Amino acid sequence: MKKAVSILTAACLALSLAACSSGSPSSAAADPSSTSDASESSSAETAEDTGTDASAAAYTIGICQQQPHEALDAATQGFKDALVEAFGEDGVTFDEQNAQGDSNTCATIINGFVSGGYDLIMANGSSALQAAAAGTADIPILGTSVTEYGVALGIDGFDGTVGGNVSGTSDLAPLDQQAQMLADFFPADQYPTVGMLYCSAEPNSAYQVEQVTNYLTEMGYTVEDYSFSDSNDLATIATNASTSCDVLYIPTDNTAASNTEIIQNICLPAGVPIIAGEQGICSGCGVATLSISYYDLGYATGEMAVQVLTGEADISTMPIEYAPNFTKMYNPSNCEALNITVPDDYVAIEG
Repeated sequence: MKKAVSILTAACLALSLAACSSGSPSSAAADPSSTSDASESSSAETAEDTGTDASAAAYTIGICQQQPHEALDAATQGFKDALVEAFGEDGVTFDEQNAQGDSNTCATIINGFVSGGYDLIMANGSSALQAAAAGTADIPILGTSVTEYGVALGIDGFDGTVGGNVSGTSDLAPLDQQAQMLADFFPADQYPTVGMLYCSAEPNSAYQVEQVTNYLTEMGYTVEDYSFSDSNDLATIATNASTSCDVLYIPTDNTAASNTEIIQNICLPAGVPIIAGEQGICSGCGVATLSISYYDLGYATGEMAVQVLTGEADISTMPIEYAPNFTKMYNPSNCEALNITVPDDYVAIEG
C-alpha cells in the first residue's frame, strides 16, 4: 500500500512540474515583435553608421555628345558637375558616349539609352538632339549646345518652349551683335565682300547664316554663301571663299569647329580674317568672337536636369534657357599676323 501511495505521489509531482514549465515560455516566444524590433533597430544603426540614406534615389543618365569638340566637351563636364553636386557621386551614374560626328551613330546611342530605360537623356549638339527626340517620347530629354530648337526640331512658329519631353539650353549669341562686331573690325567700304563658311548639313548653322546675312546686307555688304557638305569638301570650299572674299564669317558650326586647322592653314596665309560664332572656332582660325562659357551652359542644363528628376519642374513646360553673359574675345596671334588693331573691351583668348 505504501508503495502504491509513493508511486502516485511521484506521478502528481511530475505533472505539476510539467504544468509550471509550459506556463513559463521564453521571452522571445512570449513577444514575437521583439525580434523584428531588434532587426529594424540594427538596420537603422547600420544606415546611420555608414552615413547613407536608404531612401536616396540613384539616377542613370545617358549623355550623347555629337562629336569631340572643345566647346561640347566643356558643356558635358558642366552638366555632370551640376548633377554630382546635387546628388553626390553615388547618386547618379552617367553613360557618356560620343557619336564622332555621325548622325546614324547618334541614333544608335539613343536607342541604347531607351532600351536601358534610363532616367534622363542629355543630347549635346543638334544631331544628338534630333536623334533623341526621334528615339523616345517618354524619357526626359535635355539638349545643350543647340543654337535654335525650332530649326533643329522643325517646329514652325517656335515660341521658346518645345513641350512634350524636350527642353534644354541654347548657345546662340545675339546675331545682330555678331554682325555689328564684323562691321566694327572690317568696315564695308574697306571689306565689301563677306563669305559665309558653314556646313550645309547643320540646320542651325544655316539659320545663323541667314540671319547674319540679312543684318550685313542692311549694312551695305555683299554677302556670298560658301557651304560645304562635310569635312571632305571643306578645304576646297574654304579655298574658294578665301580667294573671293575680303572677310569670312563662321557660325557655331560643329564641323567647322572640328576642322579649324584646315581653315587656318588656308585663310591665314591668304590674309583673310574670320569672325567666328564661338570661342573654339575663334581660337583655331578666327580673329574675334562674341562668346559664351560652354561649361556654364552645360552646368545650367544640369541644374534643369535636377529639377526634372526631383519632380520640381515639368519638362513639358520648361522654356529653353540661354546663356546670360557674352564676352568679346580675340585671337592674339591671328590678330598680330593680320595687323588687326583690337579694341580695349576685348579679352584675349588664352592658349
